[in-house]
Amino acid sequence: MDAVSLETQRRPFSIKLWPPSQNTRQMLVERMNKNLTTKSIFTQRYGVLTPEEAEENAKKIENAAFSTANQHYEKEPDGDGSSAVQLYARECSKLLLEVLKRGPRTKEDAEVLSSEKTNGDREEPPSEKVTAEHETFFDISKGQRAFIEAEEAEEILRPLKEPGNSYTKICFSNRSFGLGAARVAEPILVSLKSQLKEVDLSDIVPGRPESEALEVMNIFSAALEGSILKSLNLSDNALGEKGVKAFGALLKSQSCLEELYLMNDGISEEAARAVCELIPSTEKLRVLQFHNNMTGDEGALAISEVVKHSPLLEDFRCSSTRIGSEGGTALSEALETCTRLKKLDLRDNMFGVEAGVALSKALSKHADLNEIYLSYLNLEDEGAIAIANALKVSAPLLGVLELAGNDITAEAAPILSACIAAKQHLTKLNLAENELKDEGAIQISKALEQGHDQLKEVDLSTNHIRRAGARHLAQVVIQKPGFKLLNINSNIISDEGIDELKEIFKKSADLLGSLEENDPEGGDDDEESGEDKGDEDGLESKLKNLEVKQDD
Repeated sequence: MDAVSLETQRRPFSIKLWPPSQNTRQMLVERMNKNLTTKSIFTQRYGVLTPEEAEENAKKIENAAFSTANQHYEKEPDGDGSSAVQLYARECSKLLLEVLKRGPRTKEDAEVLSSEKTNGDREEPPSEKVTAEHETFFDISKGQRAFIEAEEAEEILRPLKEPGNSYTKICFSNRSFGLGAARVAEPILVSLKSQLKEVDLSDIVPGRPESEALEVMNIFSAALEGSILKSLNLSDNALGEKGVKAFGALLKSQSCLEELYLMNDGISEEAARAVCELIPSTEKLRVLQFHNNMTGDEGALAISEVVKHSPLLEDFRCSSTRIGSEGGTALSEALETCTRLKKLDLRDNMFGVEAGVALSKALSKHADLNEIYLSYLNLEDEGAIAIANALKVSAPLLGVLELAGNDITAEAAPILSACIAAKQHLTKLNLAENELKDEGAIQISKALEQGHDQLKEVDLSTNHIRRAGARHLAQVVIQKPGFKLLNINSNIISDEGIDELKEIFKKSADLLGSLEENDPEGGDDDEESGEDKGDEDGLESKLKNLEVKQDD
């Protein structure tokens, strides 16, 4: 049966710009089709394509652009998708230009194509032929979230039943499985589990009653029990303790996991303990992500046991999990054993100074750290200084440093600046929503003066910065060869200072972020700004002005 939109169901969903709906994708294909068949400076020069050829190329362009943008979005799943939309539009424009420059098929090309289509075996050219034997990734997650029932499951999962298929990775995300669909999938998963290495079961029961959702989880868990997986994603399923235990059979059978994702799963204290008890071994674990849960201090104690026994951990995310000082200290102490850590994300917790100092001791042992996200942890000056001192002598290749929203004042700026000066591989520095003022901003800018040729983004928005601090910062970053964005919005820069900034960036205006929230009078702004709400209209507005741009 047809997929039913979940928009009418009881559970509210967050609306994002990505992925686009089928209607939006078709709209874009039609627009490109028109570009290929109507008079323009390009078709006048290179020729107009036939309607058939234009439609064929438009579909190929859209598919290729969608694939590229979707891969980009999957690396940043918590964004609103705006960067994926922009990439989608750029790729369409680039590929469209290539097709226009190539021009229409010659008569000889058309005859060869016609011959290929009418011969007995109807084989495609070798370069375009794709067989099931060579496909390794099966993905049904594209498009809008929707229910899937037994009849549709039979059709959509049919490729997984083909003899000799080589699928090693499956993604069932973004489709809500009912019991009928789950029972269709069950024997298929049983037949595949010996060859599967990566399984994504995130967001597979949205909108389902709890009893049905738990039974679906049990079915998938039992079907995959005994598989030898490297990666398992159970995110966005509102698991809680019951849900974690519903996947118990699968989790208990995994001793070779390298990646485990449990984001936005309602992982409470009890659920965290269940995770700790159910996973038999984490000795090979490289990626562990717990973003957006209800873990709290007690849950953090359980997670810290998992971390403590994961010596190969490279990517650890435990952001937005309601962890306070006790849990933060326990996690920090556990992280001391993870000396191979490359990416650490603890944003949006309630660590406080004590946990921040404990974390600094762990960071002194992390020589391979490349990205560290410590925003909104209530570190204050003392915690930030401890962390800056630790990072100054460790993590020589640090590329991303985020310490936004930690009540850091100008008093911490000298130590913070010394740390930043030592990090010559920095690409992104985020110190937004602190209280650095002009004094701190000037010290930070001086730390960035020498070297830092890889720097691309600096964010010192909402720091009570005035004209002098803004000017110093702008004069430094504009000199960096690959710089992309300076955000100093929501400060108290005078109108004259704004004019100076615009003059400094007059040849590269796109490198200076918006200054709409700047308050030149220095008054408090108590008005709450509403969050941007992405919707389909917003997405279409971003795409409707798609243009074919000639390369410089």
